[in-house]
Amino acid sequence: MGVPGKILCILMLLLHKSSQLELFNDKETLNLPLNYVIGWMGTLDDEKLVTELTIPGTHDSLALHGGPAAECQAWSLENQLKAGIRYFDLRVSGDDLKVVHGPISQHTTFYEVLNGINNFLSIYPTETVLVRVKHSNVFPDHVISELEQNTNSWVNVKTIPKIKEVRGKIVFIQKKSFHLGLPLHETDEKGDYKVGRTDEKKKKIIEHLNEALEACKHKTAVLIYSSGTGWPLGNLVKTPKYVAKKINPWLYNYLLQQNIKGCFGIIAMDFPGFDLIQKVINFNK
Repeated sequence: MGVPGKILCILMLLLHKSSQLELFNDKETLNLPLNYVIGWMGTLDDEKLVTELTIPGTHDSLALHGGPAAECQAWSLENQLKAGIRYFDLRVSGDDLKVVHGPISQHTTFYEVLNGINNFLSIYPTETVLVRVKHSNVFPDHVISELEQNTNSWVNVKTIPKIKEVRGKIVFIQKKSFHLGLPLHETDEKGDYKVGRTDEKKKKIIEHLNEALEACKHKTAVLIYSSGTGWPLGNLVKTPKYVAKKINPWLYNYLLQQNIKGCFGIIAMDFPGFDLIQKVINFNK
């Protein structure tokens, strides 16, 4: 068999293997393997910096309602945490900090999400959860003040914490008017979430992964998105779910071939399946 034939066989083997895995998920129910350890961060080196990890996350993490154009996830907060997600992207609105996706309410609030994460951390104290919050207007000052006094969160902007310092805590990521927590290097540029041709989106993700690999060396939180949607928003063909169904299996196979020294930072996904999340986690082993 010639070299091209061997390459084709390898690709076919990878595609067959990935087709048996859960790489895309749009079901509410979470089915965990019997031997699965939910607290996967328990084996990590205490002395490692949080910014030296490769962390599975979700984009618009609680966008569970609003129809095909608005929905980005299927699992609840609790199920995402149990499946291994350790980065949450929250969009909030108003003084009561309702969680939204654009104008659409997601029937929960920032405070309820924090309570849910803290409940999880009380059961799995080896873990840490990164949270980024974007307000549709300006984040209320009293909320910033409350969080600064909260011992269950890391809000220090001057020091990158070691894992041992933030086990059992929420680590905030900076976003515009929300100036608490870790500084952020964001690989996406304006408009990168718009998906025309899927192949172009894949090229963009590879560029961002390479950028993240370099940025991870500089002790800053790094974020890339594998998520996307057709443009204009509301395109009933290239919804977030449609894009994720195409991208997630490809992303798994791409990551499967990477042998890196360093980290990819935070990889925020839409509708990630259990095995895709585990692939991201495995870069830390």
